[in-house]
Amino acid sequence: MAGALPGHTTGDAPGTPGERGAGPVTPLPPALLALPHEPAEERATPPPRRREGTRREALALWFRPGIYVKRWLLLLFASIVMISLGVGYALKDAYSTIRFPSIAGPLTLQFLPRALRAALFAVIGVGLLVTSFVQLGRSVIGPFLSRSSDGGSVIAHLYSTRIQAKGPRLVAIGGGTGMSAMLRGLKKYTSRISAIVTVADDGGSSGRLRSEYRVLPPGDFRQCLTALAETEPLMTQLFGHRFSGEGSLSGHSFGNLFIMAMAEITGNFETAVAASGRVLNIRGQIMPSTLQDLVLCATAGDEIRIGESRIPHGEAPIDRVFLDPPDPPVNPEAELAILDAELIVVGPGSLYTSILPNLLVEGMVEALRASPAVKVYVCNVASQPGETTGYTVSAHLDAIEEHVGGNLFDYVIVNSNHTVPLPSSAQQAGVTRVIFDRDRAARRPVHYILADVVSAAIGTHHDSEKLARVIMKRVWR
Repeated sequence: MAGALPGHTTGDAPGTPGERGAGPVTPLPPALLALPHEPAEERATPPPRRREGTRREALALWFRPGIYVKRWLLLLFASIVMISLGVGYALKDAYSTIRFPSIAGPLTLQFLPRALRAALFAVIGVGLLVTSFVQLGRSVIGPFLSRSSDGGSVIAHLYSTRIQAKGPRLVAIGGGTGMSAMLRGLKKYTSRISAIVTVADDGGSSGRLRSEYRVLPPGDFRQCLTALAETEPLMTQLFGHRFSGEGSLSGHSFGNLFIMAMAEITGNFETAVAASGRVLNIRGQIMPSTLQDLVLCATAGDEIRIGESRIPHGEAPIDRVFLDPPDPPVNPEAELAILDAELIVVGPGSLYTSILPNLLVEGMVEALRASPAVKVYVCNVASQPGETTGYTVSAHLDAIEEHVGGNLFDYVIVNSNHTVPLPSSAQQAGVTRVIFDRDRAARRPVHYILADVVSAAIGTHHDSEKLARVIMKRVWR
C-alpha cells in the first residue's frame, strides 16, 4: 500500500467534477434528470472481437499464474509420459519377439531419424492433448459456469474467478448512483465485497413501497445488485425498467418489486436482498447499515426538513442531518464486515443523504475506528444543488468531521481532470465542480490522491473503471 505523505497529494492537478447520489434533489431540467446513471462506456455494446484473437487469449490464460490449473496439467502430462514409457517398453519387447509385416515400417515412419520421429509424435500428441482438454472443458464444465455476455471462454471465467478470490476483503459504504458505479468497477478486482447501504431513502418508487409495506427502501439495494451481478448489462436493463401508464405500477421499478416479492417469500428484507443476490449471481454481498426503520432529518437555519427526499429542497444551506429515532443500532453483519475488512471505501455519493446517514448509525464510526483496514474517502466530482453547492474538498471533510469526528480516513481520492466539461443542463441547474483547496486540505493528516476519475461521458459522475483502478493500484497494492 502506498500514498503521499500526510497532508500532501499524489497526482498532478486539483480536483474537479462531482457525483450525484440517490434520492430526489433540487428539481433539475428534464434533460439532466434523463441522464443515465452509469457511464456511456458501460452501456455501449462492445465491438465483437475476432474469433482468432479470442482463442489466442483464452489459450494464454491457461499459462497465467493463480488459477490452480498448471500443476494438475503437469501431473496429467507426467501420467501420460509414464503410460507412454510403459507402452514404449511393451513395443520394444514386441519388436524383438514378433515379426511384423513389411507395411509396418513405413506406417511407423521408420525411414526418418529417431530424433525427428520423437519430435513429430510429441508435437502431434501435445496438440491432440490440448484440443481434447479444451473441448472436454467446454462440453463438461461449460454448462455449469456462467457465460459472460461477450461469449467468454471457460478458462476466462475460471481465471477471473481465481484472481478475484484473491482480492482484498473490501467494504463499500454509501448508497445511490455513486456507490453502484464504483462497485461496477471494483468487482473486476475482488469478489470479496461487502456493500453497506443506507436505508434513509424515502422518495420515488422506494418511498412508495416503504410507506405502503413498512419495509426498508429497496432502491439503493437494487442498484448495487445490478452493479455486482454477473449478467450486469441485461439485469441492469431489466431491474432498472420502470412501468409507465397510470395504473398502480406506474413509476415503480421492476427491481424494487422483485426485491419486495423476495421479501414476502423469505419473510425478511435482509434475507430477500441476500436471496436476490444469489439469483443474480452477484460478486460479494449487500447489507443495510441498520435494520431499524428510520427517517433522515436536517436543520437548515430555522427550518427542520423531515425526510430524505425533502432535505435538498429549500433556500437555506444544510447545517446538520440527524436520524429519527436517534442512534439506531448498526446491523451486526455490517459491523462484522467492517471489523474484518482489509480495505474500506466511503463514497462517492450524496454527502448528506447517502454518506452521513450510514455514519450516523450507532456503532458505525466506532467499528470504522476499530477496524485495521485502510480507509478511503472518495470525494464527489461535482456539487449537488441543495446539498453541497459551492463545497470544496475540505468542506466535504469538514461536514463529516462535524457530524462524526475527524481523522477517520487514511486516503482521500480527488478528481484531477479539468478537461471534461459539465453538461449544459447541469450547469443551468447550478452544478459546479468540487475544487481541491490544496492549502486548507494540507492541514489534515491524510493522504490525498489526485487522479483522473471523472466519466468522459457524464462530467458529473465518476468513471467506474478509472475509480476502481485508482483504488486498487494506488491505494491497495
